[in-house]
Amino acid sequence: MTVGGVDTEFVARTFGWTTVAIGVLVCLGYGLWRFLGLALGAATTAFTPRAPGTPDPRIDPYPGPEPVQPAYWARQMWIDAMAAVRAAAHTVWYLLVYHWLDEIVRGRLLRGRGGSSGVRAGNAFARLVLRLIAPATALAALLSALLASALLLAVAVAFAAQLLLVAGVALAGVTGGRSAERLWKLARGIRMKCPYPGCYRPFPLAVHVCPGCGAAHRELRPGRFGALRHVCRCGRALPTTALAGRRKLALRCPHCDKELPAAVGTTRVVHLPLIGGTSSGKTMLMAAMLEGLRSWSHDCALTVEFASIADRREANTLARQLEASGWALKTQGGQPRALMLLIGRGRGPLKRRRLLYLYDPMGESLRDAATTRLQQYLAHADGVVLVADVLAALNVRRALHGRDGSLAVEARPADLGPVDTYAAFTGELQGLGGRRGRLGVAVVVTKRDVLDRLSSLPRPQGPVDAWLDEIGLGELVRILHHDFAARRYWAVSARAATGAGALVSEQRRAAEPVLWLLSRTGLRFGGQPAAAREPRLPRMPRPRRRTDTAAPDRSSL
Repeated sequence: MTVGGVDTEFVARTFGWTTVAIGVLVCLGYGLWRFLGLALGAATTAFTPRAPGTPDPRIDPYPGPEPVQPAYWARQMWIDAMAAVRAAAHTVWYLLVYHWLDEIVRGRLLRGRGGSSGVRAGNAFARLVLRLIAPATALAALLSALLASALLLAVAVAFAAQLLLVAGVALAGVTGGRSAERLWKLARGIRMKCPYPGCYRPFPLAVHVCPGCGAAHRELRPGRFGALRHVCRCGRALPTTALAGRRKLALRCPHCDKELPAAVGTTRVVHLPLIGGTSSGKTMLMAAMLEGLRSWSHDCALTVEFASIADRREANTLARQLEASGWALKTQGGQPRALMLLIGRGRGPLKRRRLLYLYDPMGESLRDAATTRLQQYLAHADGVVLVADVLAALNVRRALHGRDGSLAVEARPADLGPVDTYAAFTGELQGLGGRRGRLGVAVVVTKRDVLDRLSSLPRPQGPVDAWLDEIGLGELVRILHHDFAARRYWAVSARAATGAGALVSEQRRAAEPVLWLLSRTGLRFGGQPAAAREPRLPRMPRPRRRTDTAAPDRSSL
């Protein structure tokens, strides 16, 4: 089409191609890189602190009960990534709409002003040229925004893949850390349970106390708060696994919030309740066991330590009572606190240990099903020490004559005989734990010093199970043979093993039931006498005969 001799179509086509060429050149030579540079710079600021050395306002305090922030990869990394994407997108949009199209094209070029300086051109021709290049500048801005957005999207996809890889590696570390610790605990038979009355509850993880500020960490394990360590609110880094050093931190029960020994999370716990009637000699036997364990530690690869200061204090108080009066005070209270001992074998890194929980309940708490059901520690028992005071059995008392009756009274017999004592709690033991058929029972006949002085009864110098049958308690042996997986029998004088002038041989005899029950958990000791043999089923009663031979200084085998 020609107007006034001018081909307007050719002019329009030329102007269009010129605009496109200028727009592409400006885009590739300047606009694209300007958009990319400013967008990437804005995205980078999302990962840098606003004011170094001060709290970052972008990080919201964790509202949960744990006194730590979630790990960076678990939460903040994704928040920062989204902030970076928003910052880059906002920068591209701002540059295109407000800076290039509004400010440069509409506010400057179309008004005859310089695009960069904003100064008005001095003549009409220059102003016309500026107005003519305005469409090319707008096209350059649009092309730069589109190409920059495409490239930024590719960068975002690649960055997201890297973040997913980081999160995957972190999750693999969490899974590996938890699995390694779980397998380690499974291999060592570690199951954590509270030793305190009114609790006795199991728990998968103890509460760890920060040594810096005393904050309680209930989730100190590999997880969303960190794979290798958690950073407490006070700034101290805490290891998340026992293998990494978590075992050095103070522990508390997550249920009752009472202090636990440090070995709870790293050592297998063995629960041994002492079962017997009132005045059967349980407390004195426990004191004799402590002395015997110490004595054995001098001659074999056995180590004995108190698990806490409270345990040492309790044992020392009991020892002073026995030295002062020769008798232990009657056990008081409803549920017993476990006396905790660390029993080990060997030295160095190959040392094997058990955390022994010894329970000394008062006899009244095991008289009937209702009170026995409250003794929740029985559900965790790894064995039973049955304290048998045969002088409390009616058929044994009836067999005494002459001065023997007075000697039996002076020995303060229990309120219930061994058979009645066992019958009162055995059903609830099975009901609470359901493992009675897999447990071992160590039967300890107490007050041997008195039994050796009785002329009406044979002395317990041979196999104790046969001796029990001989004095009329064969029913107890048969019941225990039926109910438990393994049985051993001892006769011990706790008075001779405690207090002033204690006999080392009797102390060691008193400790043998504990060592045998520990051996059933895999902790065997060299240098100790052989454990008592498997008992035979009682035979028909045979005529009783008196012997004046003193009891041998060994366990009844």
